[in-house]
Amino acid sequence: MGFGEIFRMERMRVDPALTQALRSRWDKEATAFVFPWGHMIPSLEDVSRITGLRVYGRPVSGYTYPCYHKLAEQLLDLPVERRSSLVPRVELQESLGLYEVGKNAGESEDEYLKRLSRVIWRELASEPGPQADLDLRRFLVLFLGRLLFATRGDAVHCRFLPLLEDLGEVGGYAWGAAFLAHQFDGLSVSERQTSTSGFYPFLQIWAYIHLPTLGRGNLTRPVLVPIARHWDSRRDTRHLADQLERLQEAIDSYPYLDVVWQPYLGEGDEGQPWLVQARPYFGRSVWLHALNLVLPLNLFLTQRSLGLRQSAVEFPVRDRFRRPELPVPL
Repeated sequence: MGFGEIFRMERMRVDPALTQALRSRWDKEATAFVFPWGHMIPSLEDVSRITGLRVYGRPVSGYTYPCYHKLAEQLLDLPVERRSSLVPRVELQESLGLYEVGKNAGESEDEYLKRLSRVIWRELASEPGPQADLDLRRFLVLFLGRLLFATRGDAVHCRFLPLLEDLGEVGGYAWGAAFLAHQFDGLSVSERQTSTSGFYPFLQIWAYIHLPTLGRGNLTRPVLVPIARHWDSRRDTRHLADQLERLQEAIDSYPYLDVVWQPYLGEGDEGQPWLVQARPYFGRSVWLHALNLVLPLNLFLTQRSLGLRQSAVEFPVRDRFRRPELPVPL
């Protein structure tokens, strides 16, 4: 179904300071990070190489509804309150026989749900027949609603349920493109939040690759794929406010020549079959669909920020930050 690489990833420590520092540089009008050296935008190639998610295929488009009561009863055999779009997480886990699997000490909610996903996947592999289809839909609702496209709160949203009616079609959707749209949308909310909605390792690893001088990640498993399996988050025992202040200062003074604009030059496809069909979409400015959320991927902004077609631009430091005008080609 295109999610196998996510389930193979090892546990990664959350880095809220890095997430908050990146969020403070996000311009929701341009859907881009605006740094002192220019615009940078996570791309479909970043998603494909970091997570292994499929970025080609049918768009994850459609409508969301205020009530999924009948559809949840039909496809999940679970009670959903009338005029509600949420399934209680506890009941969903109980239906999969996993509520007794408790959290480990120091384990975040996302890490816990990721571990549950691995256990569920093993159970589904040994369960044939209609019950397996029912449990697979329950699992996908949990996985999509609480890990890949997570939202605030404990309940699990049913918004992707209409796409799960035909399980044979699930693997044909461009879930990676929808994931990127969800990331952009999550970055556009209040910068006071210390985490992103959805699969949190993505932005952390994106920063490790493109801004290595920040020194927030350890490259511990360089031969594994996808790239998310290469890295561990570096432990930082300082107070969050102190970490954030140091990171903001490090970004303000980051050496321009140390910015990695094209981290995948020379990278092959060995052991990564999902990249072969995804390549035509790399480097393209497209519209990203996640149900009724449609956002632009404006990669041309990144091209204008390379420093190859513009003179140096003075950027104000943080707290006096404003979006610069687009550079004029020389």
